[in-house]
Amino acid sequence: MALLRLHLLRPPPHPLAAVSSSWRRALPTAAPTATASRLLCSSQPAAAPSPSIVGGLLDYLNESWTQFHATAEAKRQLLAAGFELLSENDDWDLQPGGRYFFTRNMSCLVAFAVGEKYRVGNGFNIIAAHTDSPCLKLKPRSASFKSGHQMINVQTYGGGLWHTWFDRDLTLAGRVILKASDGSFAHKLVKVSRPLIRVPTLAIHLDRTVNSDGFKPNLENHLAPLLATKYEDTTVNSDEKKGSNSSKIAHHPLLLQILSEEIGCGIDEIIGMELNVCDTQPSCLGGGNNEFIYSGRLDNLASCYCALRSLMDSSKMSEELSNEKAIRMVALFDNEEVGSDSMQGAGAPTMFHAMRRIVDSLMHQSMGEGALERAISSSFLVSADMAHALHPNYPDKHEEYHRPELQKGLVIKHNANQRYATSAVTAFLFKEIARIHNLPVQEFVVRNDMGCGSTIGPILASGVGIRTVDCGIPQLSMHSVREMCGKEDIDSTYKHFKAFFEMFSDIDRKLSVDF
Repeated sequence: MALLRLHLLRPPPHPLAAVSSSWRRALPTAAPTATASRLLCSSQPAAAPSPSIVGGLLDYLNESWTQFHATAEAKRQLLAAGFELLSENDDWDLQPGGRYFFTRNMSCLVAFAVGEKYRVGNGFNIIAAHTDSPCLKLKPRSASFKSGHQMINVQTYGGGLWHTWFDRDLTLAGRVILKASDGSFAHKLVKVSRPLIRVPTLAIHLDRTVNSDGFKPNLENHLAPLLATKYEDTTVNSDEKKGSNSSKIAHHPLLLQILSEEIGCGIDEIIGMELNVCDTQPSCLGGGNNEFIYSGRLDNLASCYCALRSLMDSSKMSEELSNEKAIRMVALFDNEEVGSDSMQGAGAPTMFHAMRRIVDSLMHQSMGEGALERAISSSFLVSADMAHALHPNYPDKHEEYHRPELQKGLVIKHNANQRYATSAVTAFLFKEIARIHNLPVQEFVVRNDMGCGSTIGPILASGVGIRTVDCGIPQLSMHSVREMCGKEDIDSTYKHFKAFFEMFSDIDRKLSVDF
């Protein structure tokens, strides 16, 4: 049994955007219903779509305001799909044909399905992604007072486009630690659904050169969100009241009151918190043809959802694993945006340890020599992280012959300096799946005169010693508070990932490299 039980809080839906599960049925071609219209950023009716996971992605995005909520929602979906929850603290008794998962820190998740024809030494077919996105996070002492205003002290997380966070209707979400009257502790998620804070820009009348010189805010002085103009009396103890106008208090009593009401606990029960600043605008469809997805956190929750959904859908029925000789796995990590060096990040041996424990549990005293090493040598990793689509206003930012576009399919990423882990072999194997299923594939190489980002691909490839291909869904506005991608790319990525799970083992046997 897990040490901490997590309860996913589900506040009333935002008035602008409760995305209904009815999206999974075809939308009418006549005048849309009120439910269907809430999916869209525009009010125009949408044509009836083919079977699609886009509605499910919108649901997932609207639930997953933080890495904790993304993991908890994935947990909920896996349990509903019949996967068995494991604990890293317990013995594992795994069986061929079984489906399992575990979480770490409630921001990292590993799920897997064991083929019924698995034999010790067979490989793992894995898709890995990350649950975190650039955002603002509350400092340990978040209470700040400026010129009679209650402000929130925040720190930047990752490489965000911070100017996009100004003048947005923002709020807070994350997790809290509660202390009960019996001395026990509880770990709970919280999401304040209403607009709660805002980072206002300075009027142009007071900054006349902003358009010519550029908007260059000081991230320490100018990025603090405004909570309230003055302290309002709330139900707090006398010590908090005495310190309400002092920078010595850790958090504003008003903020604690709001959190306690949202959770349904007393203020004095809150003894710890880890909160992200979140944009309240819901994820939705938009564009002239409603062909785009407008949302925060597409990098990289879009990849997480496609991976998760492909694993669940490729192992729904026992017959779908009846001929599988490998183990199908999804690994979702935290802290990619800041280097992955944490116990819940890809830099930790989480995936390697999981692979070892799975092999050990399934060996049934018939391990043989080097079972884990043989399994790793036969394994394959798809590192899924969003890709840079060609920007129509900045086409010169892309290398001339490697310009992935929206709605043109999954992007395979290459870099000779190993910023991506793709090789000729891994790219071929992954493209062969697309060729067989007639799925579009694009390729990306960064310009020689520009720096190249990286992913968890090289970290896992070098740390585990596993063959890896780096790929991603093309998008615009990466690391903005509001990003966009094409909905056709979501569906083609899902199909590609699902086909990877279903047929990679057969394709892999046809190619020998080291012989």
